[in-house]
Amino acid sequence: MMLKTNSSPASPGGILIEGLRKVYGQGDTAVEALKDVNMAVAPGEVVGLVGPSGSGKSTLLKCLGAIIEPTSGRMTLGSDVIYDNGWKVRDLRSLRRDRIGFVFQAPYLIPFLDVTDNVALLPMLAGVPNAQARLRALELLTALDVQHRAKAQPSQLSGGEQQRVSIARALANRPPVILADEPTAPLDSERALGVMRILNQMAQHAQTAIIVVTHDEKIIPTFKRIYHIRDGHTFEEAGEGRDL
Repeated sequence: MMLKTNSSPASPGGILIEGLRKVYGQGDTAVEALKDVNMAVAPGEVVGLVGPSGSGKSTLLKCLGAIIEPTSGRMTLGSDVIYDNGWKVRDLRSLRRDRIGFVFQAPYLIPFLDVTDNVALLPMLAGVPNAQARLRALELLTALDVQHRAKAQPSQLSGGEQQRVSIARALANRPPVILADEPTAPLDSERALGVMRILNQMAQHAQTAIIVVTHDEKIIPTFKRIYHIRDGHTFEEAGEGRDL
């Protein structure tokens, strides 16, 4: 398919990235990891982000997740500008906890907590009463068809079950944004497509904007829109949007 440059219109809510740059180092040793990144992801949309190693995917995700600070540009999450040539949010830890859900290649579940408490932990840290947080966790586990594992330890789960629990954890605080970094890499085709089905259902149900960084050829045909990142620039492509 023909690539086109940065043509997505901005939409209210969701994710909007405008002219984002990230430079590591200074002077002769400076490396421009992101040169001009522009992306728009609407609420309820799941968008793919692909590119070769070293293209800037991880840097972009870390900037959007408020893990590292960009050099310049503008980022909007939901209705709030979080970065505009400087952070516009005082408490980045609360931003990450309350507004952004993270799904990684490895589930990173806490081994000494059972499944319910792994999902309920973030709401509890945000001040939600324990009983209410556990009820929210059980609702998500039920929606993801792992409620029968609610009292199990992470070590007792299959790989697919662990990834579904990690998705439940990402959704626990009802974030407007989810960033998924290679979430299907360790899974076989059936389970990988199952994870994508869940992400799409949850995006539509909760009107969450989701970016999935991936090299996984199994899931790329499922995206309706794909952003390629090359040499620090983004390019948008219409995807197949294959039914799940």
